[in-house]
Amino acid sequence: MEKLNTDINVVEVEPSFTDAYLRTPLKFGTGIVEAVTSCTVRAVVENRAGQVAEGLGHILLSDLWAFPSAVVPHEQRDKAMRRAAEEFCKLLLDSAEFGHPIDLYMQVKGEISSLLAAISAELNLADSMPLLAGLVCASPADAALHDAFGKVNDISSYDGYGPDFTGWDLSKYCGPDFEGKYISDYIHPSFKPELPIFHLVGGVDKLTRVELTNEDPQDGLPVSLDQWIERDGIRCFKVKLRGNDIDWDVERTAQVAAVIQQTYQRLDIQDSFYLSTDSNEMNESPETVVEYLHKLRERSPLAYDALLYLEQPTERDLSHSRFDMGPVAALKPVVVDEGVTDIDRLDLAIELGWSGIGLKTCKGHSASLLYVAKAKETGMVVTFQDLTNPGLSLVHEAGFAARIDTLRGFEYNARQYLPNERPDVQATHPELFAVRDGLVRTGSLGQTGLGY
Repeated sequence: MEKLNTDINVVEVEPSFTDAYLRTPLKFGTGIVEAVTSCTVRAVVENRAGQVAEGLGHILLSDLWAFPSAVVPHEQRDKAMRRAAEEFCKLLLDSAEFGHPIDLYMQVKGEISSLLAAISAELNLADSMPLLAGLVCASPADAALHDAFGKVNDISSYDGYGPDFTGWDLSKYCGPDFEGKYISDYIHPSFKPELPIFHLVGGVDKLTRVELTNEDPQDGLPVSLDQWIERDGIRCFKVKLRGNDIDWDVERTAQVAAVIQQTYQRLDIQDSFYLSTDSNEMNESPETVVEYLHKLRERSPLAYDALLYLEQPTERDLSHSRFDMGPVAALKPVVVDEGVTDIDRLDLAIELGWSGIGLKTCKGHSASLLYVAKAKETGMVVTFQDLTNPGLSLVHEAGFAARIDTLRGFEYNARQYLPNERPDVQATHPELFAVRDGLVRTGSLGQTGLGY
């Protein structure tokens, strides 16, 4: 592989942890999140020219999403994920050599499963840590490398994914069909100036102000869905569903659509609105998803017509049942999320008829870049979800979304559940954290690194 002066070597990489407490509970899948570990990774790198720079990465270690378990309590899962973040940083440092940040990450990604098995055994966990949990724990270090890579070379990190900076084409990671093609072929040369945001309607979220009680937050911020629409003019909504209760899911989706329509009429908002749904893999089969869609169309044509896509409705292990998603995709786009942990899994998703892929920076910046290329080349739609990204992770997510083509915009729910995290970052990017007419503006994103 060609040696480039822009290649980096890891000099230091270290995680730090704090506790983040959600303003209101967030229900998804089989549990409710009220507090979560916040992980920030600081990386120092040197390029071949001898220049040194520091980069940062951040993510929430959401064990309920990445490491669901009925037998391992939250405290143990959280401890395991903190350990995994620490051990991945050590892996990066121990395997230090000069290279592009994607190469540095991908070289050690293959060791994550062994690392997780060792931690699971050491902590005597009743369930072993899944790979998805390891990817979340590794993601802030991956982001920190990309941030430092841009800074040490005085470029936006997104300008470092072409032949002048990688020294290889995409056939290295995506297969022979990508010979002569580069990540830079699939991303925009600059940040889009504004982005629509998806507002999350959680499973226990209140839809109208008449539902509010004295137990709800009294901090001056919206609580109910209609209040959020009044403040932020939201046009895109992500609805959390149960998956294992079709009638409840149909009624919930219809109610959300009705409240949006009523609020729009009251505020004289003339624009259309868009929905997505997420049952966090709780649907038993594609047939139950089709049943949900047919019943929704009958119950609420308004909600059905507004539905843009469904996110990972069935089990996350795509190889277990090898569900044919074609019948669902024939009605509405169905997007794989948790089920993709590498390029091979994305290829399997394509084979099984999934319509698109949902990107999350918590599954890895490097891998997400490869997924974008594969998805665009194969005609898949791309969506961008978060994991309640506050502070630096929101800046990272928005910057990534502003460089690619997505189905509408990106999810931004930290303003609902963690609105006061990292006020210093929010002050640096006021128009990125404040939503107006359903949009955020990217003008504050910096021109070096990941734009923090």
